[in-house]
Amino acid sequence: MSDKLRSMQVFVAAATARSFAAAAQTLDMSPVMVGKHVQALEQELGARLIERTTRRQALTEIGAVYLERCRDVLASVEAADSVAEHLRAEPQGSLRVSAPATYGEHRLMPVIGAYAALYPQVKIDLLLTNRVIDMAEEGVDVAIRSGTLVDSGLIARPLRPGRVLLAASPEYLKRRGTPRHPSDLEKHDCLVFSDWRPHAAWRFRKGEEQIEVPVRSSFVSNTGTSLVSGAIAGMGIAMQADLLLEPALAAGKLVRLLPKWELPSRPMHILRRPEARPSAKVRSFVDFALERLG
Repeated sequence: MSDKLRSMQVFVAAATARSFAAAAQTLDMSPVMVGKHVQALEQELGARLIERTTRRQALTEIGAVYLERCRDVLASVEAADSVAEHLRAEPQGSLRVSAPATYGEHRLMPVIGAYAALYPQVKIDLLLTNRVIDMAEEGVDVAIRSGTLVDSGLIARPLRPGRVLLAASPEYLKRRGTPRHPSDLEKHDCLVFSDWRPHAAWRFRKGEEQIEVPVRSSFVSNTGTSLVSGAIAGMGIAMQADLLLEPALAAGKLVRLLPKWELPSRPMHILRRPEARPSAKVRSFVDFALERLG
């Protein structure tokens, strides 16, 4: 509470009790401090609020009017605090969430759907982008990021890392053969991101053994979805996120390759701004996402 509001609170207590000593006991402060708060208001207003004698205290005419206004102000402050506390306690209002495009569409959307059903008073604004955003500047409450985090002062909680798998269609493997070792990929068409050219290389690990294989391709694209579609169409071998490959693998449209070899995974985190007391909508969404994606 500001000094002015505190002084108003003390003045109301003193005027109601008609005694600095009684007000001091109620407010757990000394009578001298009660007097200082009242004097501060009188000096600011340039008018006497309470007439004080050795035997009694009485409100002046200005003091009586000012008392009612102080009560109104303090009641409004209390009401505002109550509203803020209610908003903090009950998830409601607008919640802006950002996430990488592919992850947002395939992993986060089912979580958002379940959260929205549980908390219908929260309106969710989802921003799908692969760029690293400034949460404060763009009004984002919760962000999901992939890759290594830089020290940004944000509160970060880890999610399950993004796994990467290798797959090709049965038709392609029948035509070109099935690779048995990562080095066999040099003889195959490998579908790669446009940004990886001209020296694309895929890294593999099995126990202590590591290998980096240069790959070539007759088809490149800037989206993982199109590369998976290319693999389904028999154009080559795709190395993509499990969340993109799993539906086609389950349907038999693609076959997983080299399952005993690990491909680099990407760390995933959910972040919020460093508020000491996050709102209920932020706190509940982060907890809800962690239960399902953590």
